[in-house]
Amino acid sequence: MIQLHTQAQSTVIKSNDPHIHYMGRVIQTDNSAQLSWSATTVSINFKGTGVKVRLKDERGDNFYNVVVDGKVISKFQPDSTVHTYTLVSGLKNGKHTLQLFKRTEWAMGKSWLYDFEIDGNLLPAPVTKKRKIEFYGNSITCGYAVEDSSGKDRGTAPYENAYVSYASLTARHFNAEYHLVAKSGIGVLISWFPLIMSEMYDRVDATDPGSKWDFDNYTPDLVVINLFQNDSWLVTKPEHEQFKAKFGDKAPDAKTIVAAYSDLVKKIRASHPKAQIICALGNMDATRKGSPWPGYVKEAVPALHDAKIHTCFFPYKDTPGHPNAKEQQAMASQLIAYINKNIKW
Repeated sequence: MIQLHTQAQSTVIKSNDPHIHYMGRVIQTDNSAQLSWSATTVSINFKGTGVKVRLKDERGDNFYNVVVDGKVISKFQPDSTVHTYTLVSGLKNGKHTLQLFKRTEWAMGKSWLYDFEIDGNLLPAPVTKKRKIEFYGNSITCGYAVEDSSGKDRGTAPYENAYVSYASLTARHFNAEYHLVAKSGIGVLISWFPLIMSEMYDRVDATDPGSKWDFDNYTPDLVVINLFQNDSWLVTKPEHEQFKAKFGDKAPDAKTIVAAYSDLVKKIRASHPKAQIICALGNMDATRKGSPWPGYVKEAVPALHDAKIHTCFFPYKDTPGHPNAKEQQAMASQLIAYINKNIKW
């Protein structure tokens, strides 16, 4: 368990210190780093025996993994007031790497990191990895319910863990930096809420339409898009408020669906003009036998006349709920093999 530490005595390293390496769309201010997206990671190198962090959470709904020397040693849930937490202590007095990894998506709220306290000496920041990936996705990419072994497919924060999603597994395999621009329930034409991916993809704060991400801050070599699962459900629900808001009383036809997908890919391509792009789909029932949704992707991609845009479909897992850890690993293994075979980077 993470211990609540009330009287810090170590040297304070502020959130904007250059010895700290951030991965993900982070908003830096003079006194804090705002963390919101899934898989946002804060890393430091140090020589010593322990690390504490001072932070607060928006609602106390987020969970973080503490990763020391490449191994997850614990998870913790910060509360909505400012506290200093002991992340690790009692280490052998030597060189170590610590990562604070955001397991949960932005729907669980934001966190604000103010500073670290190092029981020892701070070392130069972890080097930015050579390869860079960006993932655009939904609950599958977020690791929704991935740790719910009850079979209830619970999407609450304790059961979500982006660290074991196919996206994170793939990125770690390639020793790549990566960003997850993902939200459970989001779609291309329609989501379970008003926001769709074409409105979210370029935000640094997903909750603020005026908060725009500077794409010059991060240039991925590879982009993976895994969307359409939520669209496949919602276009069959004329009673849903978002169906009525987006379509009125008539579901979109195939031409409209393909055009919307093409438009989204064009926007992402414009933001990443040199990246290889994989248009993926699966592994839930949007790729079940007889589903038209892989066909929409197959129709859209060739029409873009872009040799650096590819398709990769994850087979339907044919089990209830969202993918569990084993199913996420199967997706990662397939994607890794596909990248090795088809992507030069």
